[in-house]
Amino acid sequence: MNTAHTLPTPRWLDRPANKGLLLGLLGVTLFALTLPMTRLAVGTVDAPQMSGVFVALGRAVVAAALSVVFLLATHAPWPRREDLLPLAITSAGVVFGFPLFTSVAMRYVEAVHASVIVGVLPLATAAVAALLHRQRPSTGFWLCAALGSAMVVGFAVLRSGRAGLTLHPADALLLAAMLCAAIGYAYGARMSQRMRAEHVICWALVIALPITLPLAFVTRPQAALQASAWWGFAYTAVFSMWIGFFAWYRGLALGGTVRVSQVQLVQPFLGMMFAVPLLGERLDAVTLGFAVAVIATVFIGKKMPVHAAAHRVETH
Repeated sequence: MNTAHTLPTPRWLDRPANKGLLLGLLGVTLFALTLPMTRLAVGTVDAPQMSGVFVALGRAVVAAALSVVFLLATHAPWPRREDLLPLAITSAGVVFGFPLFTSVAMRYVEAVHASVIVGVLPLATAAVAALLHRQRPSTGFWLCAALGSAMVVGFAVLRSGRAGLTLHPADALLLAAMLCAAIGYAYGARMSQRMRAEHVICWALVIALPITLPLAFVTRPQAALQASAWWGFAYTAVFSMWIGFFAWYRGLALGGTVRVSQVQLVQPFLGMMFAVPLLGERLDAVTLGFAVAVIATVFIGKKMPVHAAAHRVETH
């Protein structure tokens, strides 16, 4: 008789909200490497590698090829007609907008600098999701979200140097990328309520292929590149553009977009920590202190109530 048995599942994971938070954290951890890896792929102004356009669209092509295999292997049904517009909006946000804006910007700013700008993403995602899903986060939730975002902005001011906080054109691109990501995350999470979370990003990538494939071919590298650039590109294609969304959209679907989106508050600091060994950037006690404080707001905010919007009853 086989006496082997599986380990019991922790009781706190029985709650979908907690499981969603854990999956969201996994997705954010994978996403946190995106900016440092993109920096490796595009290089710097002094030592350019791939073009930002190729990194953005080329990684979408690779992820789309993987998606075709996955969709066939899992016998995924075709999207319904009413799903096409939300999928197109999701694609515009996370397949085109966010990758394109960040890839172009990353040649001109360091990963630590760009990671700070990511700090506005949780609040943007929560705001878009609240409108889209007709949810009413409590005042306490918004206070936690605002406090976490304010600490991220405060960190940016503190680390901006003697010249003060200035808006580089690359910063404008990064802020546009955050808006695109927030819209793509919110619509993708909504689609994850109607189809498998893994299928959402796969279909978003596949429907974009007629555009991404020819543009990636035209902008492909014509000269020899450093091996690190190809490693960075490979990561963004497989993990940032594909596998990370498996965990992220599933987490948003289980735990709620407004609540789980606040896990993104830790992403800037994870990105900075990854940038140290990859890019040789410095991580000090001040950065770690801000990271701990921001993480605290995430878990406090998680306990704040998020209500569904009340339906209006019309009388005649």
